[in-house]
Amino acid sequence: MANLYHSMVGFGILGFGFGFFGFLFAVALIWSVIWKGLALWKAAHLNQKYWFMALLVVNTLGILEILYIYIFSEKAKAHHHEKKEE
Repeated sequence: MANLYHSMVGFGILGFGFGFFGFLFAVALIWSVIWKGLALWKAAHLNQKYWFMALLVVNTLGILEILYIYIFSEKAKAHHHEKKEE
């Protein structure tokens, strides 16, 4: 039974190997870093300091980042363009 557990979890550096859970951890990490990078870039580009700080600190596996990119930043972008036209 212990061998089955060790083969599923895997043990390597800091307890994360290339077992099943190590693979899931790596996929979640890559997914989160990509979305976080895109959201942080967009927040900085739109000069939204509070969103930038929130996105930098809060980890939601990309959920908050995706919502920011596709919902909140679009509203800010539209508002930003309206101000430029005035």
